[in-house]
Amino acid sequence: MQKVEEKTNVMRILDQKKIPYSHYCYVNTGAISGVDVAQVLNLNVAQVFKTLVTVAKSNKNYVFVIPVAEELDLKKAAKIVGEKNIEMVKSKDLLAITGYVHGGCSPIGMKKLFNTVIDSSALNNETIIFSGGKIGYQVELSLNSLKLIIPYKIGDITVN
Repeated sequence: MQKVEEKTNVMRILDQKKIPYSHYCYVNTGAISGVDVAQVLNLNVAQVFKTLVTVAKSNKNYVFVIPVAEELDLKKAAKIVGEKNIEMVKSKDLLAITGYVHGGCSPIGMKKLFNTVIDSSALNNETIIFSGGKIGYQVELSLNSLKLIIPYKIGDITVN
């Protein structure tokens, strides 16, 4: 594991709000998938989460945070946010919508505050680990700490 060479916007937001967190860097490790990242950093894969951005027929965007080894259940996700159906945002549209690129998307520090749902499996961990807002960087904090920055709800949103 490498020392973090730079602070990401996510880290600056956490510092500004005086919220304690840990951070990890996996730059130049060859890790691409979230599961690879967990392995390279020697972390419990069930504790590492990915941030997914969707769009509904209503044109509203929603953010879902799920374990890296899981898949978002689009039907469950739509139901929990009160939409008929939703689909994943195309990678090419992600930067314009969130301010983040694919692989570096964090629920903290998006251009707008979107309705966010975190998978209920997060409750099984004292802390969760997710993108630090830039490819190669991860942050770890408790759900209570995350609640101080972004409102979210918890739900069963992964494929069983």
